[in-house]
Amino acid sequence: MKKIVLFDLDDTLLWDKKSVQDAFSLTCRLAEKEAGVSLEQLEKNVRDKARELYASYPTYTYTQKIGINPFEGLWATFDDPGEEFQQLREIAPVYQKTAWQAGLADTGVNNPELAEKLAKAFRDYRIESPCLFEDALLVLKELKKDYRLALVTNGAPSLQNLKLEISPELPPYFEKIFISGDIGIGKPDREIFDYVLKALNIKAEAAVMVGDNLHTDIIGANRTGIDSIWLNRFDAENKSNIKPDYEIKSLKELKSILQSYN
Repeated sequence: MKKIVLFDLDDTLLWDKKSVQDAFSLTCRLAEKEAGVSLEQLEKNVRDKARELYASYPTYTYTQKIGINPFEGLWATFDDPGEEFQQLREIAPVYQKTAWQAGLADTGVNNPELAEKLAKAFRDYRIESPCLFEDALLVLKELKKDYRLALVTNGAPSLQNLKLEISPELPPYFEKIFISGDIGIGKPDREIFDYVLKALNIKAEAAVMVGDNLHTDIIGANRTGIDSIWLNRFDAENKSNIKPDYEIKSLKELKSILQSYN
């Protein structure tokens, strides 16, 4: 019998990719208005430059370890304790401006002042664009009647907590919220799952992990002996050798799977 359900956050409960897309669209529209650039081309160029720049910094290995992606870096402040976060906090403003400046340059516009304005606008728009999947609260409310619920998310604590702050209806459903940056290791490493199980005083066989990412949520749970449920909302093809215990397209399918364990 399962007693606790562990949830991923980004693109499982929060539609992070849509929020990032909305922020890009609004910011690039601002650039179009001010400099006459192509929205689509600027977004592509900034995304490409952001990935390239992000991987060039000495902090890249650490961001990979705890799971912070380049587009989170475009709006994070990294106001977190620790030497690595201090480095990220110093790099972030330069990275954010440079990504937009280089993206503009590749679009034919050399305007450092506009780049700085766009970097700030992107962060503001991202904060103003929280998006919960429509099934999230409904399912959490239903499951909480019979199961313990916890959140296990990769990222910088300051950023993940900000995401939860701008979606205040979400945190009350969870007994505990685990953020990789607080623990020092991220999914899929078994260490974070073992840490979570110990903190919750629960055995692996009494838990299930629900997440959208095969390469973090699912393989990490599999390695730890936790049953895994892959939330494949957009019908992605599994081209890996990672095998979830279950695959679902909506969180509404969770309850029947959990009941089947009884």
